[in-house]
Amino acid sequence: MKKSKWMPRVVAVFTVLSMVFLAACGGGSNAGGELADKQVLTIGNVASEPPGVDPMKAQDSQSGLLVNQLMVGLVKVDKEGNPHPALATKWESNKEQTEFTFHLRDAKWSNGDPVTAHDFEYAWKRMLDPKNAAVYAYQLFYLKNGEKYNAGKAKAEDVGVKAVDDKTLKVTLERPTPYFVNLTNFYALLPVPKKVVEKNKDWATEAKSFVCNGPFKLKSWEHDSKMVLEKNPHYYDAKKVKLDEINVPFVKDQQTGWQMYQAGELDFGDKNIIPLDLVPSKLKSGEITAPKQIASYGVEFNTKKKPFNNKKVRQAFSLAIDRDSLVKNVTKGGQAPANGWVPWGMYNPVTKNEWIKEHGKYIDPKPQVNEAKKLLQEGLKEEGLKEMPEVTYIYNTDDGHKKIAEALQQMWKKNLGVDVKVNNMEWKVFLEKKHSGDFDFSRTGWLPDYNDPMTFLDMYQTGSGQNDPKFSNKKYDELLNKAKNTGDQKVRFDAMHKAEDILMDELPVAPLYWYTDLSAQKDNVKGVVQLPDDNTYFEHAYITEE
Repeated sequence: MKKSKWMPRVVAVFTVLSMVFLAACGGGSNAGGELADKQVLTIGNVASEPPGVDPMKAQDSQSGLLVNQLMVGLVKVDKEGNPHPALATKWESNKEQTEFTFHLRDAKWSNGDPVTAHDFEYAWKRMLDPKNAAVYAYQLFYLKNGEKYNAGKAKAEDVGVKAVDDKTLKVTLERPTPYFVNLTNFYALLPVPKKVVEKNKDWATEAKSFVCNGPFKLKSWEHDSKMVLEKNPHYYDAKKVKLDEINVPFVKDQQTGWQMYQAGELDFGDKNIIPLDLVPSKLKSGEITAPKQIASYGVEFNTKKKPFNNKKVRQAFSLAIDRDSLVKNVTKGGQAPANGWVPWGMYNPVTKNEWIKEHGKYIDPKPQVNEAKKLLQEGLKEEGLKEMPEVTYIYNTDDGHKKIAEALQQMWKKNLGVDVKVNNMEWKVFLEKKHSGDFDFSRTGWLPDYNDPMTFLDMYQTGSGQNDPKFSNKKYDELLNKAKNTGDQKVRFDAMHKAEDILMDELPVAPLYWYTDLSAQKDNVKGVVQLPDDNTYFEHAYITEE
């Protein structure tokens, strides 16, 4: 999830979602205090107009936050990545785990129409349809003939998803995929209302035409200003939803956001409303929290543009970065210098060890100045360049990203003798620049789409819709395909570790740090569920009397 989609927030409860929701609401009692008469929550998590609330167009954490409230899929997933019934009340698979049958509950769309297996089949094939150029189409390549259909080499009817009847969905995969069921929680695999979408291609661009099936529906949408969500009476579990509304103003800068929070105009927010210079003091006072988050922040290089097409130049820019200083003096929120792209919080199910403890140290937290200068000169010479050409580092408008960009700019000047321009832009423009390849290098952040290291690795596989650096390495692709073609977790994890070895040598992305989940929450806000993968749920949130 383009997290930055992206990215940070607060830990509420980490247990099985269905159990957590009941506990958060006291099973009907108000364990956190008497309910306030006004059940309206205002959040500051969204900085600007999101790319979309259509699951096919959502590609970042801000869109994901909204889609999580508006839509629900076959399952819900707990903090360990374990799936639990949502629209599917049960499912079964064959021994090889290449065929799954999901049995759907009675559920409705916000317009009163039934949610059917046909909506899932339509949504998944729509995501794969090459005409739609969906960024997340690759997350459905697990389906039989999914990749071939996306490449125009198979027909829609050949894809391995079929509505047997209104309540039965049959799924056939190309190969065993241990995490497939929990992947169905990700927004790329959510259903869409087939009848509505076929009738109106712009159904998800305005509140009046938007149809959803989650705990909330879209009440209003003032573009470039705010969105308002309201309780969806047609949601299958609506009786447990206590909030009447969720106000989502687009808070464009952290200083303004923090002022709004202190003035009582916001009830909840993430790093989007927390100025970096306030982080240490607010953590100490307990006004904000910062648990570890399964997420990585880094620099992506456009491998198709000189001089970053040269591995040695990419390595030089990475070696010149003082990651230790970055987390101690700039971000200051308990983040850790990254020594790999797959972050802390990911575990090997075979060894039970944390992923980051199963490989060597790819990156030193301190800059390696002499080696960086040497590699830069070698790389430039190989490209026929006598000196470093003008390059621009881009980031989306945000005070935190700005401070990081300026710190990096100074490090590259001091340790490489290179003048780098920095340029900020609005979120949607930033994404368009990156996806089109119209950039030299840029900030990036990544939150997991599902609980497996593959979600951090296959984004850089050849042809991935999230592969903005346009990196392509035959051996890397082969290793990831090996991991995707077996249900043997030992074979999978060995292959993925070898793939990361290549990634950290080639460096289409230079990891900077691993995230913490900076967030602020008023004392009278209860029942918010926020998971380490940055998924946040307000389904069972409520407001108590102060």
